[in-house]
Amino acid sequence: MEELSRTWWVYLIRGACAILFGLLAIVWPGITIYALVIVFGAYAVVNGVFALFSSGRGGSRLWMVIYGVISILAGILAFVWPRMTALALLFLIAGWAVVTGVIEIVAAIRLRKAMEGEWMFIVSGALSVLFGILLFVWPSSGALAVVWLIGTMAIVYGIALIGLAFKVKALGAHRPGPGTSPRVV
Repeated sequence: MEELSRTWWVYLIRGACAILFGLLAIVWPGITIYALVIVFGAYAVVNGVFALFSSGRGGSRLWMVIYGVISILAGILAFVWPRMTALALLFLIAGWAVVTGVIEIVAAIRLRKAMEGEWMFIVSGALSVLFGILLFVWPSSGALAVVWLIGTMAIVYGIALIGLAFKVKALGAHRPGPGTSPRVV
C-alpha cells in the first residue's frame, strides 16, 4: 500500500491524459482515422509506460506489468499500421479495452483486503470492458458515433482514475506510523 500511495500522481496523470484524449476526440469529431490511430497509439503507449512505472512490489506488480505491456503493444501496433481500416482500429481499441478492463477488475479484487475504495478500480475496469464489448457488437456504427463513444469513455475513465488517485493518496496520508494504533473506521 505504501508503494501505491507514493505513486498516486501516476493515476492522476493517466486520468488527465485520458480526459485530454476524450476531449480531443469530441471537439474534433471529423478527425481522420490516421489521426485517431496516432492519438490512440500515443495514449496507449503513455498509459502503458505509466502503468509500468506505477507497478510496485508484490502480487499486484505482475498485473500492472501485464497491463502496461499490453497497452504499450496496442500503441505500437497503432504506429506500425497507421493506415489500418476503421474496422481494424475499432477492433484493436475494443480488444485493448476488454483486456485492460479485466486486468483492472482482477487487480481490484486482489487489493480489496488492502485498501478501501477498490470499487473505483472495479468501476473503471467494468466501464472499459463494457466499452470494448459495445465496440465489438456494433462495429458498423458510423465513425462519428465511434469517435464520440471513444471520447466519452476516455473522459469517464479519466475521471475515475483521478478519483482513484486522490483516494490512493489519502490512504497513504492516513496510514498509521510505527508505534501508533490503526485508525478505526
